[in-house]
Amino acid sequence: MMFFSTRDSEKKLYSASQVIKQGLADDGGLFVPDSIPSVTLEEIAELADRSYPEKAATILSKFLSDYTYDELLEDASAAYCESSFPDGAAPLKKIKDGTYSLELWRGPTAAFKDMALQIMPRLLSRALVKTGEQNTALILVATSGDTGKAALEGHKDVDKVKIMVFYPVDGVSKVQKLQMVTQMGNNVNVCAIKGNFDDAQTGVKKIFSDSVAKEKLLENGYVLSSANSINWGRLAPQIVYYFHAYCELLKTGEIALGDKINVCVPTGNFGNIFAAYLAKLMGLPIDKMVCASNSNNVLTDFISTGVYDRNRKFHLTMSPSMDILISSNLERLLYFTAGTEETRDCMKKLSESGRYEVSESVKAAIKENFIGYCADEDETAKALRACYNDNGYLADTHTSVALACADKYLADSKDDTKMVVVSTASPYKFAADVYKSITGKDAADGTGALDQLEALSGMEISYPLKDLDKRAVNFSTVVDADKMLDEVYKFM
Repeated sequence: MMFFSTRDSEKKLYSASQVIKQGLADDGGLFVPDSIPSVTLEEIAELADRSYPEKAATILSKFLSDYTYDELLEDASAAYCESSFPDGAAPLKKIKDGTYSLELWRGPTAAFKDMALQIMPRLLSRALVKTGEQNTALILVATSGDTGKAALEGHKDVDKVKIMVFYPVDGVSKVQKLQMVTQMGNNVNVCAIKGNFDDAQTGVKKIFSDSVAKEKLLENGYVLSSANSINWGRLAPQIVYYFHAYCELLKTGEIALGDKINVCVPTGNFGNIFAAYLAKLMGLPIDKMVCASNSNNVLTDFISTGVYDRNRKFHLTMSPSMDILISSNLERLLYFTAGTEETRDCMKKLSESGRYEVSESVKAAIKENFIGYCADEDETAKALRACYNDNGYLADTHTSVALACADKYLADSKDDTKMVVVSTASPYKFAADVYKSITGKDAADGTGALDQLEALSGMEISYPLKDLDKRAVNFSTVVDADKMLDEVYKFM
């Protein structure tokens, strides 16, 4: 299995370890595999009886062919161990008849990013050895809240690795900010920027494409890499949990082998739902993928019209990890549906004008698999409250966007296919908004909202978030977005 850039018409090939080490292609494109491996129904039935690490090693081995199965199993077993995931990796909970919650937030930072970022540093460490890399990997991350903490936690004190995270100073929740600025580790750095997530993401991409900066870093013993979902090593592990969800439904008798399921994914950067698309291409029986957006509904409009236009009002919402107007992983979907030339043209237009439009054939191909819905703040709060009151299930604000969108899809389609809603964060990461959505009352400031939500719901505070306000603050830098490279040099 080899990889190449979405923008490279020559299709220069790279190994899996090379793309995991490098993160982003030199031309600014994203790495994609040169073929899609298949998984048969018989193989899926066999996976149903295996542990999560065994599932992960099996699926990842189909893409990461320069890693051995035993290496992948060792890394997956270490990543998804009981100490990191005491409740098990990705438990599937039934909310009501036909609707299930895939809880991806049971890891060490209480967010779905742990599912990839607990194994990715291990894959990166092996990649450095496999490629003969003598320099230190400098990981740059732009985060809308959850990726940052998960990446910091996953990479802290990893040999031959340093990591620097940028986040929008007013674009994350209080809990998310506390998680990042109290991070421990001798190889980590955190910096806030004046701007939104798109500004942070654009800044990181500019550094990756800055040949002078890369040369200066190399002269000082560093090679750039990324822990965002633009890195294939971050995206590939996300494919696994869709197979796991299907296997769990098989084991409990909710479906029969070969039955199709639908998935509803709250997404901003399009990585989580693109992983479901890859699982479908591999042979997992997924029918519709509901792309759930909040008030920043650029993806909803794109799927409906074929026009991607980021020139719109940016909304700060109670689902801040989805407050994104430039969905990076959409480029990979464009490649699979439109090919290199149209993808490169679209990305050029996006960079120059913030807008592009795909051809009718591409729009039709996307609509065969995806349907887009969005939920505003009132609809999100209503879905959260209804799920808690009617089903006794406490969901966070991002998961509630998906619940609202799933309900809209079901009302419109009358589809009785089993629906897996992807639950991306602990409700305690956004306790103030969850509490207010249920009670209609403002919660206490800071971490006091966690105690109020625990008293209301009886659900224990997620273990990574306990006593968060008692930890020492280690990072307080705030800079303009155009000063990000200067901060990288300081960290170097």
